[in-house]
Amino acid sequence: MMNSKICDMLDIEFPLVAFSHCRDVVVAVSKAGGMGVFGAVNLPPHRLKEELDWIVDHIDGKPFGVDLIVPNNIEGKDEPYDPGRLRRMVPEKHTQFVDKLLKDYDIPDVDLEDARQASATNSINMTAEGAASSMEVAFQYPIKLIVNALGVPPKVMMDMAKMHGVATGALVGAKEHAVNQVMAGVDILVVAGGEAGGHCGDVATIVLVPEVARAVRDMGADTAILAAGGITTGEQMAGAMAMGADGAWCGSVWLTTAEAETNPVVKEKMLQASSRDTVRSTSRTGKPTRQLRSPWTDAWKADDAPQPLPMPLQSMVTEPALRHIDKLAQAGHEGAKKLSTYWVGQGVGLMNQPLTSGQVVQQFKEDFLTAYERLMSTLRE
Repeated sequence: MMNSKICDMLDIEFPLVAFSHCRDVVVAVSKAGGMGVFGAVNLPPHRLKEELDWIVDHIDGKPFGVDLIVPNNIEGKDEPYDPGRLRRMVPEKHTQFVDKLLKDYDIPDVDLEDARQASATNSINMTAEGAASSMEVAFQYPIKLIVNALGVPPKVMMDMAKMHGVATGALVGAKEHAVNQVMAGVDILVVAGGEAGGHCGDVATIVLVPEVARAVRDMGADTAILAAGGITTGEQMAGAMAMGADGAWCGSVWLTTAEAETNPVVKEKMLQASSRDTVRSTSRTGKPTRQLRSPWTDAWKADDAPQPLPMPLQSMVTEPALRHIDKLAQAGHEGAKKLSTYWVGQGVGLMNQPLTSGQVVQQFKEDFLTAYERLMSTLRE
């Protein structure tokens, strides 16, 4: 076990934490000495139970965690949850824009209304009420970590974690957010730079990590730090730890692994992509996310594109269409293959060979040691 606060807190050998929506990745990384964290935001409680049952049955007692998204700011947060009302708040011009985009790429006409209504219904998972239902399931399992994205974890999460002896984590993209999280009592900060895939801020990892580390130190706090954002190699991990992190949190690097849930068409795009082939946009969820560039992302930047809606309304517009595109792309539809995209960070330019998740962890370990030895060689006796 490495001498790291993260290793001590989570009882892991190597301070590499993997965020993934794929249970197979979670298990593989934990078995390889890191720790997998299962992204559960899109799952109702009964589906979450099925996934966690499978993880427990295959992980051989190794540590794992669960990640939820309970935003501090979301449309209708202070009102009774009403999926029908949320769906009615989506302007017709947004759905018409998507329908025209699909038509431009010869996507056959399809009625997405049921899927849009289902998306509105599923958005309850991002409310404190929905998250509480998910947590009631998650805390029935031997998880080591519960993580919230997009704000300070709700009180129910902090209280339940403390009661079950589970560490809490939160993603931050700015120093002031990190300070708020420390004051709220979060155990682990996932300090995500703007290079990250999915939801991210606009400050670079190489700036944000030491800025947060100094702020935490100045507060006299013992909060652990996981560096995130574009980190896909052990050298980057070593560099982040030299700047004050206690380990690394990675999401994108698992998307091209053998176990990943990624659409094979998108997986191949990622393997061929450079670090410049991603865009940061609010067009997918209503909050800034980084994703693989495609004609879909370009269309939302055009002058005639509607302004993205606040979360969760924008997802009701985009996700049903993107799921339809994914299915057609995998079936060989050329227009859908061009449009297809997924969340991924700028580190995609370093993800250029297909590996298993276990091989990725091993490569991290080897590259970390090489970077450490290189740094040590610069010191004169």
